[in-house]
Amino acid sequence: MRDDLIYVYCLANIPPKQNHETEKYSLEFVKIGDFYVIVKHVSKDEFDEENLKKNVSDIQWLEINARQHINVINSFMAFLTVVPFKFGTIFQSEESLKKFINDYSDSLDQNFRFIEAKEEWTVKVYCNRKHLCDRIDDLSAEAASLEQQIMASSPGKAFILKRKKNDLIEYEMDRLCKKIGQEFYDTYQNLSEATNLNNLLPKEFTGREDSMILNATFLIKKDKVSEFTKTTEIFQNMNSYSGFFIEMTGPWPPFSFIHIKEK
Repeated sequence: MRDDLIYVYCLANIPPKQNHETEKYSLEFVKIGDFYVIVKHVSKDEFDEENLKKNVSDIQWLEINARQHINVINSFMAFLTVVPFKFGTIFQSEESLKKFINDYSDSLDQNFRFIEAKEEWTVKVYCNRKHLCDRIDDLSAEAASLEQQIMASSPGKAFILKRKKNDLIEYEMDRLCKKIGQEFYDTYQNLSEATNLNNLLPKEFTGREDSMILNATFLIKKDKVSEFTKTTEIFQNMNSYSGFFIEMTGPWPPFSFIHIKEK
């Protein structure tokens, strides 16, 4: 009897085929009911609960293994609809895995139907506030009007109006960020089957100097992906001059849109 653990990558509802990752990572296909579970056996020394908690705090270990997790799922996504499991999903035995699949078979089947022929894409929108500030008179009628008043005023009055404009600029930049972010989201939402709004990430997480104003994932039908990506190109061409930049990535395993209903 094997004393190692079962690491689960994803679930298919038709027989998967061997690919490069199958041999590279010693993957196995376990048939349970109507499903095929793509797994590998892993050591307790690395993946039991206590050791896994230690390992995920090791950035290098986490990066290597998380990338492998995504690569394996993507390799099967190219040919199959798969329900992805989160990184680090471990079962103690094949019996416990079978029990889970059998207990949640109806919910898993619903998920398959929901994500079939669809892809997950992530869109992050950033604003370079200095860039936006430099162009605020072109984008804000109020700021432009105040600038005209400053130009026509005496030095004393102009000083007061400049202080007023500085406050207005901050307000208008916030307003424009909300407006542009909402317009982008609404347009992408109309092209999507489902959406998720994620937390905005601070600069220390993004590694960028500009500020994130939208972070969202979208579930897109495969026949609409080209329209989705074209929309991003149009948005970028229209808005980069004013300091807004779009980062679109995908396709990703549809983690954001898998919901296993508890019994």
